[in-house]
Amino acid sequence: MSTSPAKPVLVTEETAVVRPSREQALEAVRTLIAWAGDDPSRPGLIDTPKRVVDAYGEWFDGYDADAGRELSRTFEDVTGYDDMVILRDIEIESHCEHHMAPFLGKAYVAYLPGEKVVGISKLARVVEIFARRLQNQETLTNDIIEAIESHLQPRGVAVLVDAAHQCMTTRGVHHRHVTTITTRFTGAFKDDPALADRFLKLARG
Repeated sequence: MSTSPAKPVLVTEETAVVRPSREQALEAVRTLIAWAGDDPSRPGLIDTPKRVVDAYGEWFDGYDADAGRELSRTFEDVTGYDDMVILRDIEIESHCEHHMAPFLGKAYVAYLPGEKVVGISKLARVVEIFARRLQNQETLTNDIIEAIESHLQPRGVAVLVDAAHQCMTTRGVHHRHVTTITTRFTGAFKDDPALADRFLKLARG
């Protein structure tokens, strides 16, 4: 087990949440298994805490990533291009902050370049970074758009997220074919309904 100091996972003006050690995380999983009514020491479950902690490390690695760094390498030569750049069908794998259950779907992102453009893979990476955190879908939509606004200073940004929430499909009301759609528009997309409508039509194919 590492003896290095624990690193805060979240720091705000009000609080700093210190990340527990790996062994503490493993013990927490064992506790949940026992709470569910099973024996965490039986053969089929003995390695489950390790697998769960490893999975959490992958599912939530967005906390250790920096969207601003992904958007920092920009290009100024757009050869006169002044229309929207749109990425469709970006896979979303996230977890809701209410039940820690997955929500899965797709994001559609567009921006109108100002003086800066960025590699399209960087936009997909920004979506991935914010998706790999605990949140609601509205927060995910806002975080994506605000990162692009802040670092690229475009003439406008549009984001649509369409996802199915397993806290709704596997518990509670058990509706399996319902998806949630969130949208947000800034700049020209917000000011020009025709432009926003064109984005929505292109996004949905």
